[in-house]
Amino acid sequence: MNADIMSIQNYRRPMLQQQATITDTVRQLMQQVMHHGDTAIEQFSRDIDGFEPRFMRLKDFSDYKLSHGLKTAIKTSHQRILQFCRFQAESLKTDTYQDDCGEFTSLYQPIERVGAYIPGGRFPLISTALMTLTPAQVAGCPVRIACSPSDHPAVMAAASLAGATGFIRIGGAQAIAALSYGWQDMAPVHLIVGPGNAYVNEAKAQIQHRTAIDTLAGPSELLIYANDVQHIDWLVADALAQAEHDPAAVSVVVSESAKLLNKIKQSLENQDKSKDLFRQGNIVLLHSDSQSASIEFINNYAPEHLQVCVDGLNPDLFTAYGSLFLGENSAVAFGDYCSGPNHTLPTAGAAKYSGGLSVHQFVKVLTRQRICNRGRGILAEIAVEMARAEGLIEHQRSAELRR
Repeated sequence: MNADIMSIQNYRRPMLQQQATITDTVRQLMQQVMHHGDTAIEQFSRDIDGFEPRFMRLKDFSDYKLSHGLKTAIKTSHQRILQFCRFQAESLKTDTYQDDCGEFTSLYQPIERVGAYIPGGRFPLISTALMTLTPAQVAGCPVRIACSPSDHPAVMAAASLAGATGFIRIGGAQAIAALSYGWQDMAPVHLIVGPGNAYVNEAKAQIQHRTAIDTLAGPSELLIYANDVQHIDWLVADALAQAEHDPAAVSVVVSESAKLLNKIKQSLENQDKSKDLFRQGNIVLLHSDSQSASIEFINNYAPEHLQVCVDGLNPDLFTAYGSLFLGENSAVAFGDYCSGPNHTLPTAGAAKYSGGLSVHQFVKVLTRQRICNRGRGILAEIAVEMARAEGLIEHQRSAELRR
């Protein structure tokens, strides 16, 4: 086996070391905001980003001066994301059943106030505006605040199209603080979604006790599982595209075919950029002895993006991933921008217990119950016995009175 191609038994996901300075810096920022409110938020924005935070007026999408091609792409992407969100929302139905004890209801209630963080660092992330705001709109959340350090017209146009009810130009941990604690006339939100840098991530981690969040995002990940493929250059391009997201991003290729892995290696080493990414560990080639070993490894790895290019394989064998892309046609870049399902996905193995952003995260599940006269007696008998066993005397008395 080539020295640059590892066995899946020997590979482990790189561990990210959170710098204590980031944790301390964000903690101090949050403490200042708790004690000094708007003044602290505005000072941090001036010191870190070099500008005053401010509310930006959102225009109608058609009023933004963008190229015809970009405008059409944004509209089409939004339509596809909207279509998928509406498809997801079909499962959000209030339903009631009755039995001898009464009437019982499960219902979904939109979260009233949500905030969407749209990064503005290396690139203006137009797609993030669409992906974070559209499901909130479909879920019926009344207040949808976008925050971004970028006032790029394409970002603002996308936020407008995706249904933002407000837009604040503010970035970093101070943006998360503003959303969580409130700023000027804006009341605190109840849920914050969207990716960001290490400071944004740490800020989201520190406000979880008071504001819900979607996920703590790590570096972007792609795992490609392939054996015999027609377009090696497509897979190489996919690996390079994912590595482009972040200096710590990792694209992994798993295969039982040493021949395929060597061809990919040769292709990577033909270009300086891909060669550097390969040498730095941003692109990793892994050999597996069997399909069962590959599937076991993949499910344990639980990648953010999983691309499977193995004909005839049952996709249900894969149980842990953020989003699954089946076949060579299914470029992860399509998912990043415009295919429809959300691109805000769990990283660092979190796909073992969580999924990507969806309409479901913007609603809460509520229950109602109305006990009838007959049910009162039936349930009282049960509750009395259980309360007595638990030693909860007042619970027992509450039930006994209703016999």
